Amino acid sequence: MRIVMSGYYGFDNVGDEAILFSIIQALKAAEPGVEITVLSNNPEQTKATYGVQAVNRWKLGEVLAALKNSDGLISGGGSLLQDETGFKSIPYYTGIMKLAQMVGKKVFIYAQGMGPIHKSYNKKIVKHVLKKTQITIRDEASKKLLEEIGLKNSMDIVPDPVLGLRISSRANKWWEEQNFQGRVLTVSVRDWPSSVDFKKKIAETLDRAIEDGMDVVFVPMHGEHDDKTSGEVASLMSGKAYISPFDHSIEEKIAIIGQSNLLVGMRLHALIFSSIMHTPFVALSYDPKIDAFADICSQQVAGHVNEDTWNAAFLYDCIQQVLRDEPLAVEKLKEKVEPLQRSAMETAERSIEYFRS
Repeated sequence: MRIVMSGYYGFDNVGDEAILFSIIQALKAAEPGVEITVLSNNPEQTKATYGVQAVNRWKLGEVLAALKNSDGLISGGGSLLQDETGFKSIPYYTGIMKLAQMVGKKVFIYAQGMGPIHKSYNKKIVKHVLKKTQITIRDEASKKLLEEIGLKNSMDIVPDPVLGLRISSRANKWWEEQNFQGRVLTVSVRDWPSSVDFKKKIAETLDRAIEDGMDVVFVPMHGEHDDKTSGEVASLMSGKAYISPFDHSIEEKIAIIGQSNLLVGMRLHALIFSSIMHTPFVALSYDPKIDAFADICSQQVAGHVNEDTWNAAFLYDCIQQVLRDEPLAVEKLKEKVEPLQRSAMETAERSIEYFRS
């Protein structure tokens, strides 16, 4: 079987690369011998990293040839169909789906988070293209959005594919070199336009943690972008914080989060990395997908970066509530996540069955 994968791949965003990695793992487990071609911004890197075929996502001829030579297209996962962060996403990803449909190929929507979709014409585009697809989505809000724009497809809510990721190594040389002795807070931040000075609030919270004897380690999830934001927050602190290398591999980042006691996170896939390692987290939200995942895992959202309804004292209290009985917090998270880890693999099996039918 030959499958083409479309997503935000080849841009050095660890979250999206983790999605790609986990879907490839799951597809190969479900269908040994499957041939996968990824539409990538950096085809050579994608080929070398994941052992798959890859073509340039911007070259129509290469994309069309890959689709014609396939049994179907997987679109996702991630938050591809939204117009919050730019106007190109929906036209691009639905355009790839439409191309697949035009050459007679089935399209499987793989564990996507939908929206926000603000523009009426984008809602019409999504409705038109997705009505001829098989849809799996990662939360109830996504299902509700698609129903509101008029889709009547059967829609299954499935776990984010990264929850099914199998980690081959938990070693991290950089972590070992730091020789941390006490509790460690890992931190995932991203830049976000806001009238609220959320970076200062985070910095004040982390200074309190350091005063109480903890070490603070930033884990940049989107390469140099998050490395810069991590540095900005660290520069607002009085105490010393560590910033782990932004070019660490997916497994190296997971290892750091997994060895920490708690994650304070904005990035969705930092929260997912935390959950699969059974490390409790406190979320700071910039998008409904953060609230949705925290709810699934019964973890707290301490505040929203666009709302001035929280402060450093409240965020630190949220951290302390978890750490007062850390073993219990770990056990509760484990109970929530383990069933999701098992069922995340089933989405790949559904896609294979759909392309075969």
